[in-house]
Amino acid sequence: MSGAKSALQPWVRLGLEKVYRTRVFDLLRQRSRSPRTGKEHDFFVLEACDWVNIVPLTAGGDVVLIRQYRHGVEDFTLEIPGGMVDEGESPRAAAGREMLEETGYGSEDVVPLGSIHPNPAIQGNRCHTFLARGSEQRTTPQFEGTEETEVVLEPLTRIPHLIRTGKISHALVVVAFHWLGLREEASP
Repeated sequence: MSGAKSALQPWVRLGLEKVYRTRVFDLLRQRSRSPRTGKEHDFFVLEACDWVNIVPLTAGGDVVLIRQYRHGVEDFTLEIPGGMVDEGESPRAAAGREMLEETGYGSEDVVPLGSIHPNPAIQGNRCHTFLARGSEQRTTPQFEGTEETEVVLEPLTRIPHLIRTGKISHALVVVAFHWLGLREEASP
């Protein structure tokens, strides 16, 4: 249907109520009317700030990954650094801050790779992904609160294998490496 005009119309929001608040997100009840049937329905939406991910790549071609425990899957995952964009902070600054806090690595050469909606069915925020070229260790990771990570270096060439075998299973991390692959394909 590319190029064809859609007959779909947006739903009409009738009301919005904050049902529950946490440090990471708020749960909202959104009352909306169907443009097709005219019937009203409740939808539940997670309101969260924007997120960032960053692919730290060393001069030697290694990706700086982190291993950490994730309560949703009750297991350890292999990921890239990432987190929330603080109020008043740019996504690029947040990505650099998260990389330094979680890995101790830094870079002066940080470029955007892309931005996506993590789950538009229930969230309105975006995840901004960056590449940090020439990343080098500058300090030790700085853990705040409940966060604790272990740094793992893997050659960039091994990342597809880690994704295929499920060693990297976080959807937003897989998307980050997809963005990186698209960038490499576009380079002459």
